[in-house]
Amino acid sequence: MSTQLSDYDFHLPEELIAQRPPAERHQSRMMVVDRSNGSIKILGFENFPSFVNEGDLIIRNNTKVIPARLYGTKKDSGGKVEALLCEEREKCVWQAMLKPGRRLRSGIEVLISGGKGESFTVKEKLNDGTYLIRFSCNDVLKVLDQCGHIPLPHYMNREDDQQDRERYQTVFADQPGAVAAPTAGLHFTEKIIEKCCQQGAKFADVTLHTGIGTFQPVSCEDLSQHQMHSEFYELTQDVAEKIRETKKNGGRIFAIGTTSVRTLETCANPKTFIKEGSGKTQIFLYPPKTPQVTDCLLTNFHLPKSTLLMLVSTFIPREKVLNAYEQAVKEKMRFFSYGDCMLII
Repeated sequence: MSTQLSDYDFHLPEELIAQRPPAERHQSRMMVVDRSNGSIKILGFENFPSFVNEGDLIIRNNTKVIPARLYGTKKDSGGKVEALLCEEREKCVWQAMLKPGRRLRSGIEVLISGGKGESFTVKEKLNDGTYLIRFSCNDVLKVLDQCGHIPLPHYMNREDDQQDRERYQTVFADQPGAVAAPTAGLHFTEKIIEKCCQQGAKFADVTLHTGIGTFQPVSCEDLSQHQMHSEFYELTQDVAEKIRETKKNGGRIFAIGTTSVRTLETCANPKTFIKEGSGKTQIFLYPPKTPQVTDCLLTNFHLPKSTLLMLVSTFIPREKVLNAYEQAVKEKMRFFSYGDCMLII
């Protein structure tokens, strides 16, 4: 039983961390792990439809990344400020990470760069080091669209550009609220979705607004002591019914990404198999837990010692996950958000 943080470490050469997406979405590579015979093969992602069967249901996370990084200047001194919005707390009030935080006391007003006079005011500092800020405008998402920047993960080591506005977003994103992309979905094109449907598979969408906490490292060696970050999720009654019908008819549930898995497993129910729901989830999936709803998983390659790597290890044993990752490194597959992917069937 692997419940120690050090069990999930591996060596990752820095040059394998993808800094840019491939020229076309479907041009990523896909490692296919077959649990029935233990085989591993590497194909192009365009082959994904060949692994779905008639009657399967593919669950996608339809969250949409918002341009959550803002730059501005303090109204009183002109000092520079950077804000990364985490989540909306109430109308016009957001939780945010601020830099330089030590110089931002309650009441300070920050003029938003690139705006038309919009600003936000620091309300208070929270116990976790983030802040509550209140915007001067009513339509915060509109201001973000005009002035915000795509919040690329820290490991990309670069500023966002116009290409990221399109590529750090799935083609089926339509529910604004995430500050990080559900990256397994980035590989899909409309053509690949159409081919899956031609195979007889169907799609259904859930929502989980990926938060900044997805990048927070695990700080305790004993995994049972780790406090998972909180994220908004929604799974509708219609989707729950489609999942139950799929299982009843012998179909498989494919989860596109760990965020879809977290939503499905949050809504798992011993009496009805799955129930509809919405709210905040802090579910932490790690061995010896096993998925109750999800049969197959498509996911990108994750950070060492990350909760995402632990989630993958609930589908196949940790030793086999690390062996697969070792092979991915040897094959020079690309890691993380803009990287290649793994399909577990």
